[in-house]
Order: sequence, then structure tokens, then C-alpha cells
Amino acid sequence: MPQMNSVQVERVDTAHIWHPYAAPGEPTIEVTGTRGAYLELADGRRVIDAMSSWWAACHGHSHPRLVAAAKDQIDRFSHVMFGGLTHEPAARLTQNLRELTRGDFSQVFYSDSGSVSVEVAIKMALQYSRGTGHPERTKLLTWRSGYHGDTFEAMSVCDPVGGMHSMWGPAVTAQVFAPPPPAEGASASEREAYLEHMSSLVTDDIAAVIIEPGVQGAGGMRFHDLELVRGVRALCDAHGILLIADEIATGFGRTGVLFCTQAAGVVPDIMCVGKALTGGFISLAATLATDRVARGMEPAALMHGPTFMANPLACAVAAESTAMIAEGNWAEQVARIEAGLRRGLADAPGITRVRGAIGVLEMPHEVNMAAATSAALDEGVWLRPFGRLIYTMPPYICTEEEISRISHAVVKAGEAA
Repeated sequence: MPQMNSVQVERVDTAHIWHPYAAPGEPTIEVTGTRGAYLELADGRRVIDAMSSWWAACHGHSHPRLVAAAKDQIDRFSHVMFGGLTHEPAARLTQNLRELTRGDFSQVFYSDSGSVSVEVAIKMALQYSRGTGHPERTKLLTWRSGYHGDTFEAMSVCDPVGGMHSMWGPAVTAQVFAPPPPAEGASASEREAYLEHMSSLVTDDIAAVIIEPGVQGAGGMRFHDLELVRGVRALCDAHGILLIADEIATGFGRTGVLFCTQAAGVVPDIMCVGKALTGGFISLAATLATDRVARGMEPAALMHGPTFMANPLACAVAAESTAMIAEGNWAEQVARIEAGLRRGLADAPGITRVRGAIGVLEMPHEVNMAAATSAALDEGVWLRPFGRLIYTMPPYICTEEEISRISHAVVKAGEAA
């Protein structure tokens, strides 16, 4: 069947396709190809993907090692059900994940997306509560300004007031929320007071605490000190409840460390990873659990089973992506990006935050998305602002010149917004 031309694509898209957080018919830009850090657009422009396509394409697009892994697996088989069957790509990926996490986790559950990995983590926590004699523990504690996904139980632990899911109100499970965590640079006394208040919110029905360690993502792009993560671990231990770490956005080096929990000297009971897991090549996520959790669950079988669980094609690509992470080049790359973003955003028109390969410009008002996006594209850079934030999470392979262009585009977007 012949491919559509750009006029046909635009006509179908405008008339019939929903895009995330957008009403039907809102304008879009057609991509016709990708290579390295770049998107190739239908109008002939070649622009830097400064979003890593929603934080996932850490190695850049169409990386030859990931392409080769996918082609090799396609020649073998692209999918089999995971119920009662297994395959080498899943075993290899599991081994890689266990090595990257220093053997802290004994069991791995694969799902289709980060949001579903959070659903799975919550089920693990609830089954663990049942299995350890606490069926009354049915709720989770978290902090405001968080984001964990768009499925219903994941939405329930997103910020219920300021988050993008506030419209759902009573349709979503009511969880327990502490205030937003103290920002990066808070004093020891501020952190201590915060943790004391958070501890006071642990009631008899709390099964687990769930947090994004180090960096809160789509809930506000807020940074906090890793000492706070250690404090939350101690809080969970004091109350005998589980700690769930959502490292979907922060994992695999994005913040300048391999995992924020690891850098904090903390082992969560359950950890979710996704996004960069496959280098942005194909959708896959994983929920990792310690042996304590796996042995304590009732029933022992995790009551979840996605059709495409541990899809062999996705696992093969993820195994190669995690092998690339294990080689360690990301550390030098991310350090270079951090230095470049700090230089480039120093005079930006707003409040700036940089950590690892994350740069954030917070404006004093809601960003005019169309104006900001257009200004960035004029500089040859693709950005996707939200709320009051213009931010970037570049592919690790970006050169110093490309980081300089990205920083300049963020500044121009801020001036236009």
C-alpha cells in the first residue's frame, strides 16, 4: 500500500486523530524521519529533538546498535505470549537490570508503559499487605507535585489539585498527600520538619509511600535533595511499610547518576523504570521488587498480565540499550550536557534549574505554548512546554554545539512566551 503524502496525513490527522492532552483538530507537525539527535520534518526542516521524545531517546534516534538488535529479533520472532512461555531477550534484559541495580531486586515484572508499571507496583504493595497480615492497608502516601502516569491508580498518586488529572476528582481512589517536598538546597532543619509531618500522615491503612526520587517530572519539574530520599526510606522502615520509587523519568543516568535511589544509598522495596529502558525505540517498562516483597505477597502470583508483557522485540532492544548504559559512556555525556545547560541558561528570563541532562526554565506566568514552540523551531530545536515551564531533556549524544543551540532556543522560547 503506498504511503500518504503530507497533505493526506494532515487531513486525516486534523479530522480523526487525538493527540495527548489536546482537543481534536489542534495543529501538529509531521515527522518524516529521525537520525541521532534530530527530527526530520515534512517541510524539510531538521531540528534537534531537545525532548528526547518525552525523555526516552537517551541514545538518540535510530541508534545503529538498537536498530540491529530489533532487526535481529524480528528475524527470529516479534511476539509470543508470556503466560507459560519465556524467551532469551527477557532473560538477558532481566540479567542486565539486576546487574545495573547491584542485585538489589530479585523479581522483575514487564509491562507496556510506565503508567502500567506503577499500577503493577501498587498491586504488589497491596498483595504484600495482605500477605503480611495487614489487609487494612489499602492506601498510599505520597507528596504533592508528583506525576506517575495516566491510568487510574497511577492518577490517584498524582497531585490531586495542581496536577493534570485534578478534573477526575472522586472518580479516582483517594490517597494521602503530604505537601510538595522541600526544594533542592533546603536546610537540614527544613527537611527534618517536613519528614516529621510526612510521618504523621502514616495511618493504619497506609501500605506504601510512592515518590519520584530526586526530580519530580511532569508534576512540575521540581528538584529535591537526595537526603530527603534517605529520610523517606527511614520513615517507611519506622512504620513497617514499603517504599515505591518511580524512576521512570530519572533512571538510566538522566539526572547525572544511574538511579537517584542508588545515589542516595537507598534500596526501595519496589522500583519502576521505563522511558529510556529501550532508548526510546519501543514501549516497555519494568517493575522490580525485592525478595522480601516477592516472598510476602498473597497470593504469590502477581495478579496482572498484559497481552504484550515482555514483548520479545521490546526486550531485545532494551537488553541492548541497558548494555549500552552499563558501558558507562552516559556519565561523561550527561556531565557535558549539564555544564552546557548551566552556561546556556544562565541569563534566561525566569527561574532556571539544571540537574544532569535536565534543564528547566520556570516562567512567572502560563507559557504561550504556540509562541514558545514556534520560537524554538526558528532556532532549529523542538521543545514542548507545559504550564509555566519550558524545559529540555536532550539525548545524551548531543554535542556541545547542539546543547548551546538548545539552551539558546529555551531562552528564545521564554522571551516569546
